[in-house]
Order: sequence, then C-alpha cells, then structure tokens
Amino acid sequence: VVRRRLLQRYEHQPFISCLAGFYSCRWKRYQRRRTEPGKCCCKTRECVFFPLLVGAFCFSLVFLYMWGEAKNDYNNFDWYNYGNLGFWFLWSLVLLIVAAILFTYITLLLVLAMCLLAEGQQLYLHWSHKIGTFLVLGFSITALFILSVLWGDQWKTVRLSFQVTAPYLHIGAITIMVLLSWPVALHAIRADKKVVQVIIVGPYLAILLFLFLIPLGMYSPCIREMGTLGPKPALIGHRGAPMLAPENTEMSFQKTIEHGGDGLETDVTISYDGVPFLMHDSTLRRTTNIKEVYPNDTAQNAALFSWDTLQELNAGTWFLKDKPFSCMGSLSRADQNQAMNQSIYKLSNFLRLADSQNKLVIFDLYRPPEKHPYRNSWINRTLEVILNESGIRPHLVLWLENDMRSFVQSVAPGFQQTMGSKAPVEDLLMDNIVKLNLAYTEMSSEDIRKYAEANITTNLYVVNEPWLFSLAWCSGAHSVTTNAVHTLKNLRQPLFLMTPQQYNLMWILTDLTSLVLISLIFAL
Repeated sequence: VVRRRLLQRYEHQPFISCLAGFYSCRWKRYQRRRTEPGKCCCKTRECVFFPLLVGAFCFSLVFLYMWGEAKNDYNNFDWYNYGNLGFWFLWSLVLLIVAAILFTYITLLLVLAMCLLAEGQQLYLHWSHKIGTFLVLGFSITALFILSVLWGDQWKTVRLSFQVTAPYLHIGAITIMVLLSWPVALHAIRADKKVVQVIIVGPYLAILLFLFLIPLGMYSPCIREMGTLGPKPALIGHRGAPMLAPENTEMSFQKTIEHGGDGLETDVTISYDGVPFLMHDSTLRRTTNIKEVYPNDTAQNAALFSWDTLQELNAGTWFLKDKPFSCMGSLSRADQNQAMNQSIYKLSNFLRLADSQNKLVIFDLYRPPEKHPYRNSWINRTLEVILNESGIRPHLVLWLENDMRSFVQSVAPGFQQTMGSKAPVEDLLMDNIVKLNLAYTEMSSEDIRKYAEANITTNLYVVNEPWLFSLAWCSGAHSVTTNAVHTLKNLRQPLFLMTPQQYNLMWILTDLTSLVLISLIFAL
C-alpha cells in the first residue's frame, strides 16, 4: 500500500491517468501496466475485442456518411414513415443525431486506445464500454441492413457523393494514417521478432499504398478544364416551394416565382365531378384538415370527393403544425397568416398563374381509381382544361404522361413531349421527345451529353442539396426539380470545381507530405 501511494505521488502522470481513466476506468497509477518490449499490447481477451472496436468505428462511420449524404431525401423518408405510422415526425433528423452521437462515442474510444498505445500502455476496455461498443456495432449494422432493403437506391446517392467528396475524404484518410504511424512504429520497434514486425507494419503499409494510389481511379465531372463548364441548370419548383409554403398551393407557387424559379412542378388528380386539382398523396389526410371536417373519410381516395367538398378543406394549417422539412426557416407573421388560409388549388388556376409569369409546367397525372366517372377519360378531361379553360401557351407545358401520347401530340402539337425514363435516342426522336425527366440517381454526364447531341435536354429530380446540384451542373443537366429554389438560386458556381492539373497537384502534394512525415516518425 505504501509503495502504491509513493508511486501515485512521485510518478504522477496526469495525461496517461486521464486516458486510462476514460478508457479503462483505471485512474490510479498502480492499476495500469506498461507494454513490455517484445510483448503484446494487451491480453488475449483484449486482442480479440479490439478488432470489434475498430469494426464498430468503421460501420458507424459508413452509416453516418450514408445518412448524412441522404439529407437530400429526408422528406421522402419521413413521408414513408408517415404512411406506415399515421403521424408526421422528423424521424430522419432523429436518426442523424443518433448516428452522430454513436460515431462520436466510438471515435473517442478509438482515439483513447491509440493514445494509450502511443504511450506504451496496455489496453483494457472497461466492461461498460464493451457493452457500448456492441450496441454501436449492432445498431449500425442493423440500420445499414434495413435501409439497404427498404431504400437501396440510397447507395446510388452515396456513389454520386464520392464524385464531390472523394478528394477531401482522401486527405482525411491520409491524415489519419499519419497519426497512426506513431503507435505503429512504436510497437514495431519494440517487437522482438521479425514476424511480429511484419504483422504490425505490413497491413499498415498496404493500406497506405492503396490510399496513395486511389486518386488514379477517381472520376468527377467537376474536375474539368477551365472554361468547359456549361450554363447553370434551370430551377423547377417541386410542388412549388414546399420549404417556404404548403406544397401544391397557390402560395407555394408564388414563392417559387418570387425566388426566381424557371418552372413549376405539381401533381394532378381529378375530382369525382371532373375538376382536375393539385394533390400529391392518394388521400387528403396529410395536407388538409379532413380529419377535423370529415373524420370518417380520412382514408378515402382524394379523387372520390366532389370539388365542392374539396373547397371546404384547409390546405395550409398542417404546414405550420408538422413542419415537413428539418431545415425550414421561421416564417414571418404575414407568411404564417397566408399559409393558414390556403385551399386546394385547381389545375386551371395553376396553369393561368404559370402562363402569366411565363413559367414552364410539368406534372404527374394520376389516373382515378376504379368506378370513378373519369377513369377512362382522365387524359381527355385534363387536355380540355389545358387547351380550353386555362389559356396557357402550349410550349410552356412539359407533357410527361406516356399513355395516349400519340393522341396528345395530335391535339396539342405545341406541348414539349417529355419522357420519364431513359431510352435509345432513335426511339425518343421517333416519339418526338425533347426532354427527359429522370431521378437524380440516374445522373450520368455521358448520357446527358449523348442526349444533348440529339437536342434532347435532361431534367433531374428531386435535387435539394447544393453538392448534388453542383454535380448536376457539372454533368450538364439542363434543369432540376427542387424543393429549395430559394437556396439554389443563390449558388453562383459549383461547390466543387477544379482543373485536372489542380487536382493532380493536390493529391501528389498530399501523398508526398504524408510520406515524408511517416518516414520521419519511423526513423525517429
């Protein structure tokens, strides 16, 4: 006991005490053990568990990166959960916060372990942290599996994001390898057998070599010669400006126009008495107050209501209560009052507004359900409104519906025929297609260029994040459909844009600098 107290008094090591205290809950000097030369850095049980700690870090990093890049589609995720749970909540934001907390926790544990190794201390992870590690590992793997099954397209978003973030991820990975070189060199030098040294240094050097060479396989349309960047894509408001006003309402489209949007996108349903109106969901439950006015009809298809009934509903109060986007700013008092008084919008009024402001329109046209009076004449009825009631100039209409396309072309030759999927150029030209409307996950600069050579432009949907808009810009997209006209309008150039020479200089300097630092650390 006396010796232990003397050690605590005369060999006090506050830095190591903090490291071991947080990592092992061993705050006292006599509770710790230094790694003897030629010996393992920890006991057999800890050697088995340490790879689990590294695995938890890797899986939590992958999940955090994936979910962080999925921000563009958070609204779709929340809408999916609303359909299953029956109430609106920003589950996407909660998941992001949980992912960030778990990653921070496991990263701190790994940093503590690396620092202890660098100080020549034996590793012993406290049992509570072991439980925490298992929880992080289990949560990350489970979340990645569920999202891959239910939302597999998100991996396409991740792959696209590498075309913007890869240069910076490369620098980050090289920096981590430089920091790891100290404990690796320390334990390699202390090892008394060549085999052990090879086991320690071999994997490290293999990973380092891979990181040095990986930029050779890097591709991004934003790495291009000076002066080759095309014009900024036009902005089409997705259901108007749903971050600023209730979607598919007059206020929402007015906000798009105020912020300089070039076009308006919406969804068209036909009422039971033949009035086309704007509604995205199949029911009225999410975006109206039908639960208060007609509580027994909340699950009924929106197309089965008469227009007189639809006019009784409020289409704006939900927006103030549910806040559909996590990044929404606060509304002014005037905007709040205006939002609270929005009603369901008629297609004819929408078209008149677009025509008066010279804005393009594109819409998804929903076929009415069985036993609906306009089940088989839905396209004819919609054309009547466009051609006879609204007065919109035909060239402003991007006609997307593929059914009866030949008939539509015969009665409205001025429409800009738009296809919702990729097809051979010859087939598109045969059908007089002048524009493609594609999900952003199908973005390909080669395809966009190929279609542009045939005078077929490309619109990508739904693009909300500046990095994704930058990538669409560099890829040559003619326009994008977005929820964020008000933010993308202010983007003057892509967030990531450099010449091949600048990129080569950046990664070569990074590799050479790190190589010098690592060599010095091993030499010392």
